[in-house]
Amino acid sequence: MLAAIPKSLSTLRVGGFNIARRASMSTSSVLPQSPIPIFTTLAQLREWRSKAFSEDKSVGFVPTMGALHEGHLSLVRHSLAENDLTVVSIFVNPTQFAPHEDLASYPRTLPQDLDALTALRVPSQRAPSAVFLPSVDVMYPSSSRQSPPSQTGTFVEVKGLGAVMEGAARPGFFRGVATVVTKLFNAVQPSHAYFGQKDIQQALLLRRMVADLLLAHPTPQTLHVVPTARSLQPADGGLALSSRNAYLTPEERMYAPVLYRSLKTAERAWAESASKRDVVKAAMDLLETEARTAKNSGVEMRTDYVEMNDPWTLDVVGDHESKNSSEENRVLILSGAVWVGKTRLIDNILLGNSSRILY
Repeated sequence: MLAAIPKSLSTLRVGGFNIARRASMSTSSVLPQSPIPIFTTLAQLREWRSKAFSEDKSVGFVPTMGALHEGHLSLVRHSLAENDLTVVSIFVNPTQFAPHEDLASYPRTLPQDLDALTALRVPSQRAPSAVFLPSVDVMYPSSSRQSPPSQTGTFVEVKGLGAVMEGAARPGFFRGVATVVTKLFNAVQPSHAYFGQKDIQQALLLRRMVADLLLAHPTPQTLHVVPTARSLQPADGGLALSSRNAYLTPEERMYAPVLYRSLKTAERAWAESASKRDVVKAAMDLLETEARTAKNSGVEMRTDYVEMNDPWTLDVVGDHESKNSSEENRVLILSGAVWVGKTRLIDNILLGNSSRILY
């Protein structure tokens, strides 16, 4: 655990966390104790990566913002099973938060995150090899301001894919994501990288970015999308695991599974050859019914969107399309977002040949 900070210490923002620092000591000497090496500078990380290159060892990479849960850990397990070495980054990225969003209140649980990573093992007895915990200054030497008009320096934007679906609800979000992930890929140079299906638009946008920027570490083929990890608690009804679930009150959590249930209802309608319009309506009708029930229980719930999109262009699927009118090997994204209290939850289901995305 982090000790109390003596008066002789100042603080340094590392990975979005306040870490104690004395002028005469290195950052690593006041980090939480962990058997996993923690790199806070590019020089440390690159020296380690150079050694891995020289030994011809594969490196898996799982980028996170901390507050690790089973969803993150499932990605790490995939990396451990498939690579010689695995790096996990923990960095709360300021540029993907709008000025009105929850950057300051985003959960920061570094000691617990390190404990969770330390406890991980796979049958091969591999364990996480390193944690990259950079400061904001390392990641954004020019500017880390949240508001795009005031930012300076280099940013990455994936035109056409970043302004729809989640991007329409959160302008500038994917600009921040694409920028920080590009920086992390340049720093880590992973053989393989792992992302969760829950954030499906993010994963597909990053695959496009990797292809467009001609990156070699990773390639589009080695940027993996792993199926969404869901709560195994019966009362949670398949709720997608998310760091933001921690914001839910006990009363709100009772209604959080409604989004997934509505998407499953829509999935059944699609399987029965309903039109896209009727598929979305089936989900929306259930959400509206549950919102009325929730309101009677003192829980505010409202739907942001339910939509069906092409995974390659993210174009909205036509209202009259159905399973019968789709090509045999096609895959589509059925996704939604709801507010439960003050917490915004997202989820999605892949319709059709999901193996074209999940690999």
